[in-house]
Amino acid sequence: MRLILLALALCLGLPAQAEFSYQLQPRQIAADTWLFEGSTDNFDKHNGANIVNTAFIVGTDGVLVIDSGPSRRYGEQMREAIGRITDKPIVKVLLTHHHPDHVLGNQAFADVPIAALAGTTELLREQGDAMAENMYRLVGDWMRGTEVLLPSETLEPGVLEIAGHRLRLLALRGHTGADLAIFDETSGVLLAGDIVFYQRALTTPNSPGLDAWLADLDTLQALPWKLLVPGHGPVAEDAAPFEQMRDYLGWLDGLLRQSAESGAELGEVAQAPIPPRFAGISLTRYELIRSATHLYPKYEAQALERIDRQ
Repeated sequence: MRLILLALALCLGLPAQAEFSYQLQPRQIAADTWLFEGSTDNFDKHNGANIVNTAFIVGTDGVLVIDSGPSRRYGEQMREAIGRITDKPIVKVLLTHHHPDHVLGNQAFADVPIAALAGTTELLREQGDAMAENMYRLVGDWMRGTEVLLPSETLEPGVLEIAGHRLRLLALRGHTGADLAIFDETSGVLLAGDIVFYQRALTTPNSPGLDAWLADLDTLQALPWKLLVPGHGPVAEDAAPFEQMRDYLGWLDGLLRQSAESGAELGEVAQAPIPPRFAGISLTRYELIRSATHLYPKYEAQALERIDRQ
C-alpha cells in the first residue's frame, strides 16, 4: 500500500514540476560558447519571465556563466542544462546589470564567485527586493523560493583572463547607469547585455539618458566582434541590431523633445503614433508608455529651462 501511495504521489507531483520547466536548451553559437535564448515577449505566468538571453563559456579549466536568469528555478535549471554539456565546474558568474530577469537566478550559483560592476551591486542592493516582489506579482509560482543574492566580487573594466578566454570587460551606462558588456577576444563574441535589444523594444527605467545610450552603442560597434549577442532578441552577425537601436533611440529622443517643446501632456506622448518601420518590434506600444513615464519629466524640465533663459 505504501508503494502504491508513493507512486500516486509521484504521479500527481509530475505535472506540477513540469508546469514550471523552462525547457532550457543550450545552443552553441561559437567556439566554447553556448546561449540560452529567451523570448521577446513580456513577463507573464506562461513564460516564467524567460525573456532574457543568458550564456556560458566552456573553457579549459571550467565554465563561465553570463547572467543567472529571472528566478531561482531558472538558475537551477540552467545549471542542470550546463551539466548536460560539460562536467567541468562553474568557476564564475558575471552579471551584466541589476535588472531582475538577469540576476534573480543567483541563488543557484551561491557556491561560486558572482561578479558585477560596483554600481550594479549597489543598484541591486537598493532595488532588488522591490524588483523581486514585483516579479512574484507578474509570474507567480515560477518565483517560489527566489530571494535576492548580491554579487560577491566587484569587477573592474579591463581584460579578464579566465577559462582559457581573454575577455574585455566594458563598463557602460546607457541602460541602467552600470552596464557590463563582455567582448570575448578569443572567439569574437560580443555579449552586449541590455545595451542592445533586437526585435524587442528597449526598456528605460534606470537609463541616465538616451545620449549616453547612443554613445555606448558607438563604443560596442567599434569593437572587432564577429557575433553579437543582445540582452534580448536574436543573435546577429551584422550591424542590424545597432542600426535598429540607433533608429529607435533617435525617434524616441525626438518624440520626447518635440513633445516637451510643444507642451504636450504625458498621456499624449504615450499614445503618439509609432512609425511603421517599428511595427515588427515586439512591445513597442507597451515600452513607449513606460519610457514616456520614465523619461518625459526630464525632457519637460529641459524645455522649461530653455524658456526661462529667454
